[in-house]
Amino acid sequence: MSQGSGSGLAYLLILGLPFLLILWMFFTQRKRAQQVQTLQSSLAVGEEVVTTSGLYGTITALDDKIATLDVGAGTVLRFDRRAIGMRSSEVA
Repeated sequence: MSQGSGSGLAYLLILGLPFLLILWMFFTQRKRAQQVQTLQSSLAVGEEVVTTSGLYGTITALDDKIATLDVGAGTVLRFDRRAIGMRSSEVA
């Protein structure tokens, strides 16, 4: 009889661990999306930022969808606002 209860526990682990992993991944992704949304809504002209592709620049203009960055030497580039990954002060 003890063998039957042990196999039940193993079966529970086999089904439970993937479920817990999926839940953990879901909540981690949800938290990250919320952080990105907070960053996107708090951007301001004059801030130094890093794009998701790793380009550093200073925001010179913002509208609902486009962020214009001065990346140095008079070069101004336009990015989709969602391409701003973080503030340059947050880079480790």
